[in-house]
Amino acid sequence: MSEYSGKNVVITGGSSGIGLATAGLLAEGGARVVITGRSQAALDAALERLGPKVSAVRSDVSSLAQLDVLAARVGEELGSVDALFVNAGITRPTPLESTSEEVFDESFAINVKGAFFTVQKLAPLLSTGAGVVLTTSAANAVGLLGTSVYAAGKAALRSMARSLSTELLPRGIRVNAVSPGPVDTGILERTMAVEEAREFKAARMAENPMGRFGTPEEIARAAAFLAFHATYSTGIELVTDGGATQL
Repeated sequence: MSEYSGKNVVITGGSSGIGLATAGLLAEGGARVVITGRSQAALDAALERLGPKVSAVRSDVSSLAQLDVLAARVGEELGSVDALFVNAGITRPTPLESTSEEVFDESFAINVKGAFFTVQKLAPLLSTGAGVVLTTSAANAVGLLGTSVYAAGKAALRSMARSLSTELLPRGIRVNAVSPGPVDTGILERTMAVEEAREFKAARMAENPMGRFGTPEEIARAAAFLAFHATYSTGIELVTDGGATQL
């Protein structure tokens, strides 16, 4: 398959989960892909899985200096970018009564500030007709218990998809958002106690109209659609949540 042959792609947060699945889908389709992540070990494992059309840059999106390095590396390796998937993010439980300033600041630094400056730093490399995709969340549309800081950050990205669309459209660049619902990426098990993660997943599946979690591959196909195929769409949010926020 060579659907994306000749296309250059950058995916932040590409060493696991949805970003990794999207990198695999696009690389299999012929694209050259640069992924980023904070863990060198995770990046190395991803490269071993993804093959020679993918390269990696260790980068923390909350650091503007590291984003400058990323932009320079992408310019050297790819020259121009046809799709930018702004996917790096963290999930932390944030109950009102116990969330610290440190947790709040870290969440916004990565999920909001990091996303904005990723687009800013890489915008000069975006080609005419390029697609930018931001990862939002179903949490930005419903009041899930203990997620207020995370949800607020994702709501900011939903707004950003609209405003950045207006700024970049004169260059023919589209900015859209993909809004996953519950997706089985393993992140819950890494950020919650085992029993807490199990209970959270069971509750989400019970209330989901499709009765299950989505897969990273399903969200990857939605992100690829927005990046390359949705050529008459900009500023939209494509909801991929099993109907949770719609039914």
